[in-house]
Amino acid sequence: MTLQEASNFFKSLKNETNKKSEIKIYEKFLYIINALQSRELSEDEIKSIESELDSLNLESNIGNNKKHFNKILKQFKEYLKDKHSLISAGYYTNIGISFGTAFGVVLGGVFGASFERSLGLSLGISLGMLIGLFIGRRMDLQAKTAGTVL
Repeated sequence: MTLQEASNFFKSLKNETNKKSEIKIYEKFLYIINALQSRELSEDEIKSIESELDSLNLESNIGNNKKHFNKILKQFKEYLKDKHSLISAGYYTNIGISFGTAFGVVLGGVFGASFERSLGLSLGISLGMLIGLFIGRRMDLQAKTAGTVL
């Protein structure tokens, strides 16, 4: 399936449904496909992406479109990240906040013993999220300047 065919396919799915959750997934696919079409990709990269679209079996008809296409969207994003080093906007920010929160819980538990337990946890989570957000945003800016953000 070519990028144009995939774009037409998701446009038709978007027009056929009236469920907001499905429309959001189709719009995410369309955004990624349009971003790929506007990039200067080599023939090999385009063929690789098109073969991946073929392997995802987009046209298979499954009862729960939202669940099916959400799973395919995650697989496609993972493929683009692994094979072509392309990430979505805010990728590192989300990871940074997640790791910061986890790290903050640990620090809050350890240092919260000297304070009140809940105060230590809340401060640890807050600081961890703030540090994770800062690091994630910085990495997102680096990825954007490198041209790897869709």
